[in-house]
Amino acid sequence: MKGISVIGAGNMGAALVRGFVGSGKAMPSDIRVYDVDPAKIRPLQEEFGIVAVEGLAQAIESTTEIAIVAVKPQVMSPVLEEIAPHVKAGLILVSIAAGISTKFILSKVGAQAKVIRVMPNAPAMVAAGAAAICRAGDANEQDLDIILDLFSSVGFAVAVDEKLMNVVTALSGSGPGYLFAMMEAFTDGAVCMGLDRPTARALTIETFLGAATMAASGGSFSELKDRITSPGGTTIAGLQVMER
Repeated sequence: MKGISVIGAGNMGAALVRGFVGSGKAMPSDIRVYDVDPAKIRPLQEEFGIVAVEGLAQAIESTTEIAIVAVKPQVMSPVLEEIAPHVKAGLILVSIAAGISTKFILSKVGAQAKVIRVMPNAPAMVAAGAAAICRAGDANEQDLDIILDLFSSVGFAVAVDEKLMNVVTALSGSGPGYLFAMMEAFTDGAVCMGLDRPTARALTIETFLGAATMAASGGSFSELKDRITSPGGTTIAGLQVMER
């Protein structure tokens, strides 16, 4: 994949660059990165030798095939307005901003633009993310497939209808935060009952990893729960308390 520009080198923008290069889906020389804070780009330059550009116009230059806007939702409007004059025919414009509709993006850059909206999540930073993707404007199925393949370098990627993007945001977008809160509660509960914190933390992490691995191997969540619940055992007793 040639001619990828990433606008924004924060946690997610940097994770995408690392995933694209690490998976071999893009060469470092194919990627240009822009950020208002050049210091955020330096680690990527040192690690991969990617090209840093000094302005948004340079990020959307003639050789750019895909431009990924990886900035916070609150600054999307001015960024889109600045790049709009440089969005050429054929460019695939990708947004990963939560809550920003393709309708809004098209209103800023032109109704005929190829727009792809992606809702990734934080585990993309360790190449274990889950991303939902939809298309709008002149973007076609081939464009969608290109972005699905690209985002598969940082985890699982699936196409969804845009009307379901808010559901995805609540589920996989915010989900890791909910799970971290649960993991903290598991760990704190074990510590309160006498287990040392490092051991409690390690057991919690392995429990969540193991359960996720079992779920990925097949069977409904209900079936898996029943499979590990013995009559009169500790698991059913705990589940009864949780269900009250």
